[in-house]
Parts: sequence; structure tokens; C-alpha cells
Amino acid sequence: MVHARPAYRPGPRRRAGHVRDLTALLLRTGLILSGPPQRIPAHIGAYRRWGTTLAGLIAAGAARGPNRPALIDDAGTLTFAELDTRSTRLAAGLPLDGPRPRVGVLCRNHRGLVETLLACSKRGVEVVLLNTGFGAGQVRAVLGELRMDLLVADAEFAPLLAAAPIALRRTIVWADRPPGPGLGPTLDQIVQATPAGTISPPQVQGRTIMLSSGTTGRPKGARRPPRPGLWPLASMTSRIPLRARQTMIIEAPLFHTWGYAALQMAWALRAPVVLHRRFDPVATLAAIAAHRDAVVFAVPVMLQRVLDLPPRVRAAHDTSGLRIVALSGAALPGDLATRFMDAFGDRLYNVYGSTEASWVSIATPRDLRADPRTAGRPPRNTALAVLDEEGRPVGRATIGHIHAANELVFEGYTGGEPVEVRGGLLATGDLGHIDHRGLLFVDGRTDGMVVSGGENVLPREVEDALLRLPEVREVAVVGVPDPVWGQRLAAYVVPAPGAEPDPDALRAHVHAQVARYAVPRDVHFLAELPRNATGKIVHRWLAAGPRQAEPEGRVAWPQPAP
Repeated sequence: MVHARPAYRPGPRRRAGHVRDLTALLLRTGLILSGPPQRIPAHIGAYRRWGTTLAGLIAAGAARGPNRPALIDDAGTLTFAELDTRSTRLAAGLPLDGPRPRVGVLCRNHRGLVETLLACSKRGVEVVLLNTGFGAGQVRAVLGELRMDLLVADAEFAPLLAAAPIALRRTIVWADRPPGPGLGPTLDQIVQATPAGTISPPQVQGRTIMLSSGTTGRPKGARRPPRPGLWPLASMTSRIPLRARQTMIIEAPLFHTWGYAALQMAWALRAPVVLHRRFDPVATLAAIAAHRDAVVFAVPVMLQRVLDLPPRVRAAHDTSGLRIVALSGAALPGDLATRFMDAFGDRLYNVYGSTEASWVSIATPRDLRADPRTAGRPPRNTALAVLDEEGRPVGRATIGHIHAANELVFEGYTGGEPVEVRGGLLATGDLGHIDHRGLLFVDGRTDGMVVSGGENVLPREVEDALLRLPEVREVAVVGVPDPVWGQRLAAYVVPAPGAEPDPDALRAHVHAQVARYAVPRDVHFLAELPRNATGKIVHRWLAAGPRQAEPEGRVAWPQPAP
């Protein structure tokens, strides 16, 4: 059944358990004891006034611990009180008119992006988070469809916006520095020019619009609930041991659902957040070494970059303070989980979810030790089912369509595109199965199934088989047109350093590990795979091929218009 807007309605048993879950959250995470007890009334008052919006989280943090660090980035440290004050001045000074303005944000991870999010939350402005990996065609399409009144962008994206002329018809505020004279104010200039004062909560809270990654087509805008409440945090902490006194190092992009959720969880716990404008594995290790109880939020490819560092570089940083590494945004390839835990300890948690469904399941270190490919189990207050084409539950170890629901399912697409909902559960667009232990496995995208000569092949199975070979560092397998078989498999392989894999040996390995019909007829060797800014492999770019070689051995991949 297809509905335009899914809704999660927990049953009476789950509703009755909400109070219990919230109490467990307060006790388990240390929120009650974190901060002066005499400030608890002001803390509660801030939540009553602002709710659990992003503005409410920072206002509550400032009320309970004003001098505690809230944000640490490349420019220094801001306390909760400083961030609350600066975002209030920015909210008052943003050049916005009309009852329901919309602001587009094209920024990397730094205080300018965070202050913009807070200011828009305080004004009740709808925010569109643009992917920093978009090409001009995608930016033009999104700006044309969503019609933003104001753009906040980093100066480095000025050429990209210039290539999308529709962007120039909007007011632009630069998040860091103006790209040239007379091209608009900066966020800091607006803050400095606006007197300090107070601001009242908006009557209507604006939504945050997250854009799908566009790995298989045109990006779609997904509206997120403005007041998530504390129950999503209770759900996440039922599987991931997040605590109030930890330092949250968020390397996942904040424009992505996972990075944004990490920011919400960190400030709900009144924990300091560490941001880096660009991901650098050495900088991540240095940040871990600088904090006693460190939590890292990242995407899987970032862990691969950490493991690729020379042993002497990794050994130069004390990572004994690392408590948690929480991943999401893409599937864990091969034995990456095992290799990382062997090097850094059993501190890895893998969150499977989507822009639309938020979280679906969480794999703990114990789950990943049992099988490094698993997506784990659903946390509290999350419903999960694997269904067949008719919407009936399938048996254990049978591949079907993954459906899920929780309190943070999205509110629908901005373009009104339909979504599939069965029995109140949202289809994630992925195929998967649940094994005899109750562990979920994601076997591939529903639209990624390759039918070759009448045989259904999941590329993930072939990728996992190839990744077991030591001479293979990364691999992507896709279906390409074939005049005889309809489709055939093509493997795009990144060799391990110093290795020269033989294509016939790779095919023989797949034949022995998977099946004859799953053997890729085409094997291509690449310096790197095309990825978007969240680390996902963009399979549709593979057929276009690399555009040119760039310095330091990197490859520039085309970004065709949607």
C-alpha cells in the first residue's frame, strides 16, 4: 500500500513504556547529575519554552551549564552561553521577510553552519541542508524546486553557485568569508551588527529538509520532525552507551541525517561537540587523544582511511580515551568492522537507517564480532519487519523488503512523491533478511538487483566475496546492459597498495564463493571509487568513467545533472 505520509503509532504497551524509557535515559546517561542541581528549574524552563528543538537543546544547555564548552572547531571553543547568545543575535539579524521563509545552507562542518541552524530554529525558519558533494546540475535542480529565500554558503562554493544561475537571484550570506568585495555579508558581520537581546519562540516551528544522497537518481527533499523529543535519544542509548560527560567528535557531515542526529544527541546530553571542516584521519586521532572520553560519529569510509594510515602514525596518538565509534550512512564493507576492532578495541557500533526512516537497527561490537556484515537489531521503540512482495512477513534467512518505523520517521517528501507503507511500517528501499539469531542483514537496494539470464544477483554478495581477497582494497559491483543476458555484472576494483590482481583469478574466486551466474564478466581497475560527500559509492557515475587524474593520485569523477 502506498501513502503520501507515513505515521508511526506505537501500541499501548510501547506508549506505557515511554515514561520508563525516559527515566532510564536520565539515570543511564548521567543527565541528572551532569551540572549544578540548583540550575535544574532553569533547565526545565528552557525546555518548556522552546521544546526539544535544536534551539531548545542549546537554550537548556546554557541554562544548566552556561560555561561548559558546547562547540570546538578549527576556530576555537564556544560555550553554551556564547553559542546561545550568538545564535540569538544572528536570528534577529538574518535578512528574512515573509511569514514562512526558507533558508538553504551549503556549508562544511564548522560553527557557521551550526549557528545558522540554531538561528533558523529560533526564527521558525525552514532549512534545506545542501550536500557539499552536489554538482552544479543538482544544486540548480534543488534550488529551482525548493525556492529558497536566502542562501548561507561557504566561500569555496561561490564558483558552484555561479554555475547555477538560479542561485544568484537569491540573497547570499557567506558563512566564513566573502569570496569578493560587495558580494554579501558574512554571518559574523551580521552577529556583530545586531545588538544583544532576547527572542521569543516562534509560533510555528520550521522543519529541517534533508536531501537524499542522490546515488541512484535525483535528490529528494525529506521533511524532518521539528520536535524530536527525548525518546529517540532513549532509543539510541538503549543500544549505544552514550553518556553526558563524553566529548562527541562528529566527522559525519552535518547536512547528512547521521551527522545532524549526532549533533542533536550530543546537545541533548549537554556534551561538547568537536567539528572539523574537512575529514582528516590524523586530525581525528589527535582529537581522540585530546579528550578523555571520546565518541566519534563517522561514515564507514572514514574508518577505512584511519586504518590506511601507516602504523607509526596511528601509534603516535593515544587512543585509550576512545569509548565509542558510531557509524552510519553506508554499508560496512567486508571485514572492516573486525579489522577496526582488532586495532582499536570493541568500541564499534553500526547504525542502519535512512533519511526517511531515521534509525532501523544498531549492531553492537558483540553483534559485529558474530558477523561483521550485520546491521544488528532494532533498538527500543523501533518496529522492524522483512516482507515479501505482497506485504507478508518472510521466514528467517529469507530475503525480502525491509520495513521499519519509530518516533522519528520523516513527514514526507517536499515534492509529494509517494512512499510505500505497509501496516504502519515504512519501506526503506533495501532488501534484507533476519538470520536465526535475530540479526538483520542488508543485502542490497531494491532497485539494485541485477537480473542476468533470468538469475537474480545481489551485487553485495559479489562485493563481499571479492573483499575477502587481500589484494582487493575496495570494490563496487553493478549491472550493465548486455545484448544476450539482459544484464551482466561489472566489478570496479581498487587494488590494495602494491597489489596487481589478475582479473581471471578474481572471477574464479567469485565462482567458488558465490555462484557461476554471479561472476562479473567485466573487471575494471581504478585508483578510487566515486563517492559522494557522505562516503556512499555513486554507482551511476561508474559507467561515465573518471574525468581526469588529479594531484596526489586522486581521481575527479563526473557529476552529471540529475
